[in-house]
Amino acid sequence: MGKADVIDGKAIAQDIRNEIKEEVPGLAVVLVGARKDSETYVRNKRKNCEEVGYESFQTDLPEEVSQEDLLKVVADYNADERVHGVLVQLPLPKHINEREVLDAVSLDKDVDGFHPHNIGSLALRGRSPKFVSCTPKGVMELLKRTGVKISGKRAAVIGRSNIVGMPVALLLQAEDATVTVIHSRTPEPEAICKEADILVAAIGRAEFVPGSWIKPGAVVIDVGMNDVEDASKKRGYRLVGDVKYAEASETASAITPVPGGVGPMTIAMLLQNTLESAKKSFGCS
Repeated sequence: MGKADVIDGKAIAQDIRNEIKEEVPGLAVVLVGARKDSETYVRNKRKNCEEVGYESFQTDLPEEVSQEDLLKVVADYNADERVHGVLVQLPLPKHINEREVLDAVSLDKDVDGFHPHNIGSLALRGRSPKFVSCTPKGVMELLKRTGVKISGKRAAVIGRSNIVGMPVALLLQAEDATVTVIHSRTPEPEAICKEADILVAAIGRAEFVPGSWIKPGAVVIDVGMNDVEDASKKRGYRLVGDVKYAEASETASAITPVPGGVGPMTIAMLLQNTLESAKKSFGCS
């Protein structure tokens, strides 16, 4: 088999941003502390907001901020009519009760899709969440916009986090895929992967999945974003996914690169969710 087609998340994300330029929603981001990865992610969100003409709000709080003060910021954004989406950047410092903070975000502005109501609605047939978590939603959008058939296919999801693995599995199941979730206690993960027509890797371990695990012709979506040391790079490291890209490309029919695959889609879905929230507040849907 020849080289896999590259699923270009950057190009598809650009298409989505072009589709939502007509409205003027407001997105608020709360950043606690000074983690470089979080700062970079928030900076990219702000840049994308500017590109599509969104109003961008941001509150930067010190690492030692109290639970009470953080909840006050969230409450203020919940009450601000200019703001249609509220996002608290994760992870939060250890002294902060993350669950309480995420639960405090207004359900109508939970554009990250982390509220228990939204997650729970994914698991119940016949229910629809107000917002779907951005990375899982981006994974599904990549599959659909590249013409990947999901119904009746075998899918394997590596990782069972609340943010990615679990909701991706639920979304694939809702599209009538037969889904297996692989985690740290799963025996013979290789055998399960080899049966998968669609493989979603979201375990957060650099190049965990070798090419030999990929079923010939499978579609591979790599959610991982891992730093590995690389002296040849100016910054001393390079970014890799959870899949050994070069090896998997020889077997898969299509694969997402890292970077440039799922990452841009996550932010595009955040903007799309914010637009949906704004339309509801404007009485347009």
